[in-house]
Amino acid sequence: MTAPRDRVEALVLRLVVPLAILDFLCIHPFTDGNGRMARLLTLLLLYHFDFVVGRYVSLERVIEESKETYYEALEASSHDWHDGNHDPHPWMSYFWGVLLAAYKEFEERVGSMRDAPGAKTALIEQAVRRRMKPFAISDIEAECPGVSRDMVRHVLRQMRGRGEIEVRGRGRGAKWVRVAG
Repeated sequence: MTAPRDRVEALVLRLVVPLAILDFLCIHPFTDGNGRMARLLTLLLLYHFDFVVGRYVSLERVIEESKETYYEALEASSHDWHDGNHDPHPWMSYFWGVLLAAYKEFEERVGSMRDAPGAKTALIEQAVRRRMKPFAISDIEAECPGVSRDMVRHVLRQMRGRGEIEVRGRGRGAKWVRVAG
């Protein structure tokens, strides 16, 4: 009984979720923030169908890293959308590519956590080096499941001591930034 349901949910993910996001982006309901809202809606729909990779890998970052392709796919698929003559395939291919990239990154992280001693340190350092904008400790924790807050703090202090990062602010509002060099 579960097999047909699984197939239906897989079909929904493959078709309905990316198409719903494309429709939302084409409707463009807000003067600002439509992309951010679409990414939140994407996470909500993925979570609804038990695809939780967005809890461990920032889909926002994956999309940001492929921004040019994002806009190309959106433009190609939204052409003639208002007339119902659009081609959703470029957008759907892009959407699936983002999910595949996120799952691949997640698999790499999980694999690295099972490795030899020092793997958690390397995992944290990789997460920090991927950051382009200021980040909080909680951002690194979310990207490194299974790593304690104390371990994250320890590695951040080590990286600060090596001059790779610096902290701005104190307490909960503190943000870490990579030092250009």
